[in-house]
Amino acid sequence: MAEYSIAHSEYGSRGAFFIEQDGRRIAELTYGRTSAGVVNIDHTEVDNSLRGQGVARLLLDAAVRWARETHTQLTATCSYAVAQFARDSSLSDVLAPDALGALACEIRRPNG
Repeated sequence: MAEYSIAHSEYGSRGAFFIEQDGRRIAELTYGRTSAGVVNIDHTEVDNSLRGQGVARLLLDAAVRWARETHTQLTATCSYAVAQFARDSSLSDVLAPDALGALACEIRRPNG
């Protein structure tokens, strides 16, 4: 897999982890701050040229590292992030206490 430089920006209550190429975002994971110490991952998108290369997971891993470093808790409404949290128990330390039930409900939604 190629090396990618993942940037992070936060403005007001919105933030993103992203990869830029030639001044254009080619991959991003976005979130909204729901309280001082909790953010909700609400969207992940990867350019078609990068699909299948694990780039979405790199973005999620960057968000998880940041959450650990800043003692921020995560929730997710993005279907990709929900699925990853459900599959990988090593990420559970950054989930907000009420996130587990919400994630389980999200996973059971048809076409979600």
